[in-house]
Parts: sequence; structure tokens; C-alpha cells
Amino acid sequence: MNPVIVRNVKIGEGIPKICVPVAGTTEKEILTQAEELSGLPVDIVEWRADWFTDVFVFERVNEVLVKLRKAAGDLPLLFTFRTAMEGGEKAVAAADYTELVIRAVRTGLIDLVDIEFFTVGEDMEKCLETAHKADVKVIASSHDFQGTPSKEDMISRLRRMQEAGADILKLAVMPRSRRDVLALLDATQEMVTRYADRPVITMSMGGTGLISRLCGEEFGSSVTFGAAKQASAPGQIPVLELEPILKTIHENIHTK
Repeated sequence: MNPVIVRNVKIGEGIPKICVPVAGTTEKEILTQAEELSGLPVDIVEWRADWFTDVFVFERVNEVLVKLRKAAGDLPLLFTFRTAMEGGEKAVAAADYTELVIRAVRTGLIDLVDIEFFTVGEDMEKCLETAHKADVKVIASSHDFQGTPSKEDMISRLRRMQEAGADILKLAVMPRSRRDVLALLDATQEMVTRYADRPVITMSMGGTGLISRLCGEEFGSSVTFGAAKQASAPGQIPVLELEPILKTIHENIHTK
């Protein structure tokens, strides 16, 4: 697998990188949350822009991005608008979603962008081309809050993202049983060992799927999401609890 390097953070190698969402509704809340990341074990800062009240006024989005870029310092900044269809805070038409993603990429203020693979549909090629021209890495994503698809379906989704040219492949599903969590982990392991030539991010959400956020290094998921204060998805745990667990697993994973 070829790791993706963003601002000296190597995604896809070693301990899963910790991404922490910033999810405020106002500029003040967003910047306060960003400032609170100082001193925490964070590898990537994610702005969950769908929480922002003025997200559909792009001048305001740009103003916040300028300040977030400064607050993030040397950390990679990931821009994400999670649609309501995939568990986010706001509904948006596919065309408007695509336009927002492209405009965010063109600011030159972000390092990575999350693009919902099945939301943009045929516009994925345009989004990828725009992002890569701006030297922005693309995380193609799919989120299923209704359940956990079959192992074959999960692998198929990830393979389609890879074939489309995304830099990182992301899949999040909701488990209805422990067996669903095992299916997600099995699909991750098979994708990484048989098909993937780039980083993969997977997770089984909620309390039932918590283990999937911790054992990525063993099964092949390269990034895990933790909360500073405001969790943006079910099952996220505080980064101060998450980091020592990841380190312990890393230090003992290959012990004989």
C-alpha cells in the first residue's frame, strides 16, 4: 500500500492517525473548538461544515476557513460537509453539494476533502480533477446509518472508490449486531490485503462498533475519529482515551 502524505502526516502507515472533528454552529464555537485542540494528540483536524449555520453562504465559509487554517497550524485540515442522507446535519441538493466541495477546494486553505461518493455521482470525476489540481487529497466516502451491507457489498463500494481515483477510501456502517462488526472488520482486512493500493478508513458506528475504531492497525483502517468535546458521529470517544489505546495496541501487536 502507498501511504498518503499530508503536511508530514503519513496516512496508511503505522498507528492509525487520529482525526478530530470541529463541529460548531457559529464561527465563535468553531474557532473555540479549534483552539481547544492545542496540546491534544491530534493528527488531522476535520471541519464538519454541515454543522455551521451559514454554510450555504460561501463568503462566510471562506472567512471561517481562513481562521481555521491559522488555528490548525501545521496540522492537515480536512473539509467535510456530511449530508443528511449520510448522517449529517443538513439536507442539500447533489448539485449544490458538488459546488460547495469544489469551492472549498479552490480556496487553497484545505489539505483534504471528504466527498460522498454516491452523493456526487457522475460529478466525482470533476471533483477529483479540481481537487488534484489544487493539491488537495480526496477521501471518497460512503456512510450507511441504516445497517451493515454484506461483506461483498462493502468491498465493492471501496473498490469503486479506488477505481474512480480517490486518494483515500472511507466506509462507515451501522451495526445491528456483533456479527455486523465482524463483517466490517473482515471486509476491511480483505480489501486491504487483496485489492487496496492506497489508504482505507473503515468503522462500525455506535457503541457496538467501538472496537472497530481501536483495532484499525490490525485490520487495515488507517484513520480513526476521536472527540475533543463534541462528537460528530456515534461511537467516537475522547482523544485522550483513544491515543493510549492505539499506542498500546501498536507496541504489542507483533509481540511474540
